[in-house]
Amino acid sequence: MRDVSSIRIARIFGIPIGIHISWLLILFLVTASLYQEFDFAYPRWDAPERLVIATLTSLLFFGSVLVHELAHSLVARRQGIPVRGIILFVFGGVSQISRESSRPRDEIVMAAIGPLSSVLLGAGFLGLFLALRSVSEVVAAVAGVLFPINFALGIFNLVPGFPLDGGRVLRASLWGIWRDYGRATRTACRVGQAVGMLMIAAGVLLALFGNMLNGLWIALIGWFLTNAAGASHRQQQARERLRGYYARDFMAPQCPKVSPALTVRQLVEERVLPSGARCFVVEEGGTVYGVVAVEAARRVKRGRWSDTPVRQVMTPVERLPSVSPIDPAERVLEVMSEHSLSDLPVMADGQIVGMVSRDDVLRFVKLREDLGL
Repeated sequence: MRDVSSIRIARIFGIPIGIHISWLLILFLVTASLYQEFDFAYPRWDAPERLVIATLTSLLFFGSVLVHELAHSLVARRQGIPVRGIILFVFGGVSQISRESSRPRDEIVMAAIGPLSSVLLGAGFLGLFLALRSVSEVVAAVAGVLFPINFALGIFNLVPGFPLDGGRVLRASLWGIWRDYGRATRTACRVGQAVGMLMIAAGVLLALFGNMLNGLWIALIGWFLTNAAGASHRQQQARERLRGYYARDFMAPQCPKVSPALTVRQLVEERVLPSGARCFVVEEGGTVYGVVAVEAARRVKRGRWSDTPVRQVMTPVERLPSVSPIDPAERVLEVMSEHSLSDLPVMADGQIVGMVSRDDVLRFVKLREDLGL
């Protein structure tokens, strides 16, 4: 299911590109800041000209962030790791990579390519600035803003605070030394939390000593980093609690079935609401046609529910992501993440033998945590 808070705007090299709602705010703030900067540096420019150049510079800045994330995504795909997309948001951008690298060396390459691309972009804009500053005032102004920003973006991402790129390099290095992915992840996450708290403290001090805007921004980034590192730490703990468990341990063996002729309204009102089930096998006469999830109803306008049959919104069996009963629990979550699913069929010998739900897996983790296991 697509993130409803993001808007898809393009597809580059087959990778969907989206913008988060928060990106519109930061685009406005960056443009307003550049407008003021150009007003001070180039007083001869009139207001419309300054606005156009400030907007163009902002878009090129986010284009630079996109290049950074594309570098990560393209290396991930080269390593055989699926990429669901890239989203630009208030803190920059994020590549939605479905799983981690399988070797420390691969993770180092994937993590380092982002900062390297930013530094190379910075060098390119610096060259443009030096070559054209006496030829074009506008090009020099735009390049003069973008080359230090890209250098800063590359250097900042090398800070060894997970999940920043530098933190991923740190994790991969520790992973290679200790041969223990879990221990390396926990350590990198703790370093990330420490770096985030230091940034919060530094931002507060800057704000108290008069540099309010920069101080608050640094503190906000530190808060984001602290929370992201904490979330990554909890995810790793969850993966460790699932070690030794398989799809068969979580699956519901009895799959609720519906006819392909059933309408979406009947599906919701007669099957979903009374039972609470979120996913159904579409079957008729012993033939399985596919699977339909609750999320499919959201893609149909409410006024069309009564005349839209399930067969039109189901995922056909030939395109159905699935796992086997003996697939590890971590693999189950990877497939769910890769395909943005909350329910996944478990198949054996070409037949659906059960369904596994993300909620069931997470409830199991929470139960073990509550029991202190």
